[in-house]
Amino acid sequence: MISGYKLSFIMSAAALVAVAVGCSTVSVQSTHYIAAPNYPPTDPASVQILQTAPVAPNIRLGEITVQPQGNPTREMIRQKFQTTAAGWGANAVVIVADQTMVMGATVTGPWWGRSVTPDMGRVIVGIAIRYVQ
Repeated sequence: MISGYKLSFIMSAAALVAVAVGCSTVSVQSTHYIAAPNYPPTDPASVQILQTAPVAPNIRLGEITVQPQGNPTREMIRQKFQTTAAGWGANAVVIVADQTMVMGATVTGPWWGRSVTPDMGRVIVGIAIRYVQ
């Protein structure tokens, strides 16, 4: 039987872990280019994340936009890019933008003295590519 103190400690620790993990999300929006050819899916682990465009010949397959919220790990963000690009048969994702943008606004106060505060958010854009032989 677990004592009240131990049970309280376990419940507190579980709540802390849930809050730490639950507050970090990564939303994804993707656009597969209409003229891009269709390829069979690739292994997500094999999809490279590049900071500059490769010199090897390639075909652009589509655009992936990732919006991290909270404090997700780099690995969480990387996996979102890899999973989405792999579904299109991509070999790599080239990061073309990583910036903080105004995502909306919060309005507070009465109608005669309102205050508007911009809501900032991080946006990362990548282009999924497939190397051609």
